[in-house]
Amino acid sequence: MSDLYATILAGGSGTRLWPRSRKSSPKQFLDFTGTGTMLQEAFSRVSPIIPPERVWILTGERYVETVREQLPVLPAENVVGEPVGRGTAPAIGLAAMLLQRKNPNAIMAVLTADHIITYKERFREVLLEAAWVAGKGHLVTLGIKPSRPDTGYGYIERGEKLYDQRFPVYRVVRFTEKPNLEMAEQFVASGNYSWNSGMFIWRVDAILAEIERQMSELFDGLKQIVEAWGTDEQGKVLHSVWPTLPNETIDFGVMEHAKDVVVIPVEIGWSDVGSWNALWEVLPHDESGNVVQGNVILHDVGNSLVYSDKQLVAAVGIRDMVIVDSGDAVLVVPRSRSQEVKTIVNELKRRGLEDYLL
Repeated sequence: MSDLYATILAGGSGTRLWPRSRKSSPKQFLDFTGTGTMLQEAFSRVSPIIPPERVWILTGERYVETVREQLPVLPAENVVGEPVGRGTAPAIGLAAMLLQRKNPNAIMAVLTADHIITYKERFREVLLEAAWVAGKGHLVTLGIKPSRPDTGYGYIERGEKLYDQRFPVYRVVRFTEKPNLEMAEQFVASGNYSWNSGMFIWRVDAILAEIERQMSELFDGLKQIVEAWGTDEQGKVLHSVWPTLPNETIDFGVMEHAKDVVVIPVEIGWSDVGSWNALWEVLPHDESGNVVQGNVILHDVGNSLVYSDKQLVAAVGIRDMVIVDSGDAVLVVPRSRSQEVKTIVNELKRRGLEDYLL
């Protein structure tokens, strides 16, 4: 499909995977699988159906050169650096306007650089079908079949079936952001909800019409930036206007009240790698259920993730643990509490020890 473009969001600091993920090298630029960084994996997933000249990366300004080094086949101008983080709505809106300048008929797949997807061929088939649906004017979101009542994800309720293709397409009834456990259990039991993957497919004119309708201030600011794009004023206008844009996600700012949203529920081996436990769940295990990387010796250890950057890490007689040695810091936490790494990050900030976050 010659009108299909990929926009891969590669911002964020990835602190939930501290101490390995830092501000200078967040998780999207790290290799957790031995097959390439998460950004490289995201690119390789779409490259069989979308050529490099139709792949765009949105990232922080400080990471532009990192992206170009990791993806040298991309045209340099396809890597867009944001001066400061303003949320996904401005990033996606800017990409949509830039794509519209190149191709008014562009269909835009919004993907992320920090997800793992194990069923790659099925994922590509889903993208192509979603692009067909988006071509009819719908805003398409990919929903993930819940494996448990997780309170860390947003949920999508589906309504009537609109298209009965290989991957059925449903009208979206509502989005619910991170419910409590009781509500999440009800959602999963009903069988009528999907996790919100944060992946979207739409025509650029359709999403820009919704941004203009719901976030007119953002739309007007983006127009100023794009009008200067490619001129000598590009940098100056970007740096002066971008920090004034609303700081908002596409979900809250646009999708929750958009007029024509549909969902395709899929099973593609998806994980947002939001914690060390999530990483343990998706990476290959040894016969004892362990994920082991680096210079590690284990004895009587089970269902654990152990990583060492350089120095030897040895463990005996533990179960369901995470041990991560990044060289200057060591994390030890039960897998079931790995989401609480953020409390360590907050404590480092409180104590003025932010060097450990850089």
